[in-house]
Amino acid sequence: MTDRQQIEPLVRALYAARVTGHLEALCGLFASDARLRIAGSSDGKPIAITARGIDEIRPWLAMLVKTFRLIDQEILSTVIEGRSAAVHWRAGVHSKITGAVVPTELVDLIEISDGRIASYREFFVPG
Repeated sequence: MTDRQQIEPLVRALYAARVTGHLEALCGLFASDARLRIAGSSDGKPIAITARGIDEIRPWLAMLVKTFRLIDQEILSTVIEGRSAAVHWRAGVHSKITGAVVPTELVDLIEISDGRIASYREFFVPG
C-alpha cells in the first residue's frame, strides 16, 4: 500500500470530522504524542495555539468545535508527498457565540506516522 493510499482517507476523515464537529472522531485521528500548531489572525490580532500530546490537543479541539462551525468548506488543493500532506482549503467560519460568519482561507501541513496524525500545523487568514 502506498503512502498516498494511507494518507488520503485520513485527510478526508479529518475534514469530515471538522465539518461535522465530531470531537471524538477528530481526536481519534491524532497520535498520542502528536503536535498541534494553529497560527493566524482575527480582527487584526494574532492567534497562536501550540499543544503537544493528545491530552493538550483535546481541549483545544473541543474549544474549536464548541465555538466554531464550518460552512461551505471546500478543499482547493491537496498535495501528498511521502508521509506528508499540504491542504489548501476555505470555509465560512461561523462563530456560535456572535453568529458572525467570516470567509477564511487555510493551509494545513500534516505529517502522518503509523496511520495517525503526528503533526498538524494550520495557518489561516480571514477574507
